[in-house]
Amino acid sequence: MKKDIENKLIDKNTKPTSMRILVYDFLSAQEMALSLSEIENHFENADRTTIYRTLKTFEEKGIVHSIQENTTTKYTLCHDGCDENTHKDWHLHFYCKICRQTTCKEDISFPEHIHTDFRIDEIRLFAKGICENCLESLQ
Repeated sequence: MKKDIENKLIDKNTKPTSMRILVYDFLSAQEMALSLSEIENHFENADRTTIYRTLKTFEEKGIVHSIQENTTTKYTLCHDGCDENTHKDWHLHFYCKICRQTTCKEDISFPEHIHTDFRIDEIRLFAKGICENCLESLQ
Protein backbone atom coordinates (compact mmCIF):
# COMPACT_ATOMS: atom_id res chain seq x y z
CA MET A 1 0.00 0.00 0.00
CA LYS A 2 2.75 2.45 0.99
CA LYS A 3 4.56 1.83 -2.32
CA ASP A 4 1.35 2.49 -4.27
CA ILE A 5 0.91 5.83 -2.49
CA GLU A 6 4.56 6.74 -3.10
CA ASN A 7 4.11 6.03 -6.81
CA LYS A 8 0.90 8.10 -6.98
CA LEU A 9 2.67 11.04 -5.34
CA ILE A 10 5.68 10.73 -7.63
CA ASP A 11 3.33 10.59 -10.66
CA LYS A 12 1.94 13.95 -9.47
CA ASN A 13 5.45 15.45 -9.15
CA THR A 14 5.19 15.38 -5.36
CA LYS A 15 7.95 14.13 -3.09
CA PRO A 16 6.57 11.22 -1.00
CA THR A 17 7.45 12.33 2.53
CA SER A 18 6.26 10.37 5.54
CA MET A 19 3.53 12.91 6.39
CA ARG A 20 2.31 13.09 2.79
CA ILE A 21 2.02 9.30 2.67
CA LEU A 22 0.15 9.24 6.00
CA VAL A 23 -2.27 12.01 4.95
CA TYR A 24 -2.91 10.41 1.55
CA ASP A 25 -3.51 7.02 3.18
CA PHE A 26 -5.90 8.55 5.71
CA LEU A 27 -7.86 10.49 3.06
CA SER A 28 -8.11 7.42 0.82
CA ALA A 29 -9.96 5.59 3.61
CA GLN A 30 -12.58 8.33 4.02
CA GLU A 31 -16.02 8.41 2.41
CA MET A 32 -16.56 12.12 3.09
CA ALA A 33 -14.61 15.34 2.79
CA LEU A 34 -12.78 16.43 5.94
CA SER A 35 -11.69 19.78 7.35
CA LEU A 36 -8.15 20.58 8.44
CA SER A 37 -9.14 20.20 12.10
CA GLU A 38 -10.78 16.81 11.44
CA ILE A 39 -7.63 15.59 9.71
CA GLU A 40 -5.47 17.12 12.42
CA ASN A 41 -7.46 15.27 15.13
CA HIS A 42 -6.49 11.99 13.48
CA PHE A 43 -2.79 12.89 13.66
CA GLU A 44 -2.58 13.95 17.31
CA ASN A 45 1.18 14.44 17.41
CA ALA A 46 1.58 16.08 14.00
CA ASP A 47 2.12 19.77 13.49
CA ARG A 48 -0.97 21.61 12.19
CA THR A 49 1.15 23.69 9.82
CA THR A 50 2.70 20.56 8.30
CA ILE A 51 -0.72 19.04 7.68
CA TYR A 52 -1.98 22.33 6.19
CA ARG A 53 1.04 22.59 3.89
CA THR A 54 0.57 18.97 2.86
CA LEU A 55 -3.05 19.64 1.90
CA LYS A 56 -2.12 22.82 0.01
CA THR A 57 0.61 20.97 -1.89
CA PHE A 58 -1.84 18.17 -2.67
CA GLU A 59 -4.36 20.71 -3.94
CA GLU A 60 -1.77 22.45 -6.15
CA LYS A 61 -0.67 19.11 -7.61
CA GLY A 62 -4.19 17.80 -8.32
CA ILE A 63 -4.14 15.20 -5.55
CA VAL A 64 -7.00 16.65 -3.47
CA HIS A 65 -9.75 19.10 -4.20
CA SER A 66 -11.07 21.52 -1.67
CA ILE A 67 -14.72 22.21 -1.00
CA GLN A 68 -15.64 25.56 0.47
CA GLU A 69 -18.42 25.13 3.00
CA ASN A 70 -19.45 28.45 4.57
CA THR A 71 -16.26 29.41 6.46
CA THR A 72 -14.72 25.91 6.45
CA THR A 73 -12.64 24.26 3.74
CA LYS A 74 -12.91 20.49 3.43
CA TYR A 75 -10.65 18.18 1.47
CA THR A 76 -11.11 14.95 -0.42
CA LEU A 77 -8.95 13.02 -2.88
CA CYS A 78 -9.17 13.85 -6.58
CA HIS A 79 -9.52 11.39 -9.40
CA ASP A 80 -6.37 10.36 -11.22
CA GLY A 81 -7.32 12.67 -14.12
CA CYS A 82 -6.72 15.84 -12.08
CA ASP A 83 -3.39 17.60 -12.38
CA GLU A 84 -1.62 20.84 -11.54
CA ASN A 85 -3.60 22.78 -14.16
CA THR A 86 -7.05 21.27 -14.04
CA HIS A 87 -9.15 19.75 -11.28
CA LYS A 88 -11.82 17.51 -12.78
CA ASP A 89 -14.08 17.47 -9.75
CA TRP A 90 -17.04 18.60 -11.82
CA HIS A 91 -19.52 16.77 -9.65
CA LEU A 92 -21.87 17.92 -6.92
CA HIS A 93 -20.51 18.38 -3.40
CA PHE A 94 -23.34 17.79 -0.96
CA TYR A 95 -23.52 19.00 2.65
CA CYS A 96 -26.07 17.36 4.95
CA LYS A 97 -27.57 19.80 7.45
CA ILE A 98 -28.28 17.00 9.93
CA CYS A 99 -25.12 14.83 10.06
CA ARG A 100 -22.93 17.73 8.85
CA GLN A 101 -21.00 15.54 6.44
CA THR A 102 -19.89 16.63 2.98
CA THR A 103 -19.83 13.97 0.29
CA CYS A 104 -19.14 13.89 -3.43
CA LYS A 105 -22.21 13.00 -5.49
CA GLU A 106 -20.51 11.93 -8.69
CA ASP A 107 -23.75 10.87 -10.34
CA ILE A 108 -24.68 14.59 -10.50
CA SER A 109 -22.05 16.33 -12.60
CA PHE A 110 -21.35 19.05 -15.11
CA PRO A 111 -20.39 17.62 -18.52
CA GLU A 112 -16.63 17.72 -19.09
CA HIS A 113 -16.71 17.93 -22.86
CA ILE A 114 -18.36 21.19 -23.79
CA HIS A 115 -17.27 23.10 -26.86
CA THR A 116 -16.36 26.64 -25.82
CA ASP A 117 -14.02 29.39 -26.92
CA PHE A 118 -12.55 29.46 -23.42
CA ARG A 119 -10.93 26.96 -21.07
CA ILE A 120 -12.61 25.82 -17.86
CA ASP A 121 -10.07 24.82 -15.23
CA GLU A 122 -12.40 24.27 -12.32
CA ILE A 123 -16.10 24.12 -11.50
CA ARG A 124 -17.52 24.13 -7.99
CA LEU A 125 -20.99 22.65 -7.55
CA PHE A 126 -22.23 22.76 -3.95
CA ALA A 127 -25.60 21.92 -2.44
CA LYS A 128 -27.05 21.73 1.08
CA GLY A 129 -29.88 19.52 2.19
CA ILE A 130 -30.51 16.23 3.96
CA CYS A 131 -28.59 13.12 2.87
CA GLU A 132 -30.25 9.79 2.11
CA ASN A 133 -29.17 8.26 5.44
CA CYS A 134 -30.59 11.09 7.52
CA LEU A 135 -33.81 11.15 5.45
CA GLU A 136 -34.29 7.44 6.22
CA SER A 137 -33.89 8.03 9.95
CA LEU A 138 -36.50 10.85 9.83
CA GLN A 139 -39.18 8.51 8.47
